[in-house]
Amino acid sequence: MTEPMKKPRTKPAKERLDDLMNAAEHLFLTKGFLETTVSEIVSQADVAKGTFYHYFKSKDEILEALRERYMTWYLGKIDDALKEKVDSQAMLSQWCESSVQYYVEKRRIHDMLFHESFHTCSNVHEQRAISQVKKILLHGKAQGVWSAEPIGLVSSMLYHSMHAAVDELASSLEYDENTLGAILYQKLLGLVQ
Repeated sequence: MTEPMKKPRTKPAKERLDDLMNAAEHLFLTKGFLETTVSEIVSQADVAKGTFYHYFKSKDEILEALRERYMTWYLGKIDDALKEKVDSQAMLSQWCESSVQYYVEKRRIHDMLFHESFHTCSNVHEQRAISQVKKILLHGKAQGVWSAEPIGLVSSMLYHSMHAAVDELASSLEYDENTLGAILYQKLLGLVQ
């Protein structure tokens, strides 16, 4: 007679980490970052408090990990959308459309991660997004489509223009999530040519 398989006492490390991050994200969204305690995060994740401190030194560290996870998702989605594009103008157009689309898809998470307490951290995530724009501009420069000099400044201007516009989506009478990408592309194209 064989004994029934016993349920493992512990989850795999990746699963515990995901549980912690998902619990923190949920609580930060519903209660706010400052109002959420580590005890609430571990309770929601159904892990021991020591497990939290195995992965993170503080609540600030888990917030930073959530930012990293969000930016990896966001930039990955845009990179996937850009893969089929060879022409620089098509790349810039797709970047505008995809940036709006994926911002809107997880807007509440983005705003919680980057607006509620963003002033307390560095802009490393913002720089990752600006680097993505810079690659598109360098590609267009190599193709002779535009000059866009100085590349660093123009990349920053393009990213911040898009970001400011999507932040205003809810109150804008001039555009919505369906029209913003095309409008951005037309306006930003004028900046790089």
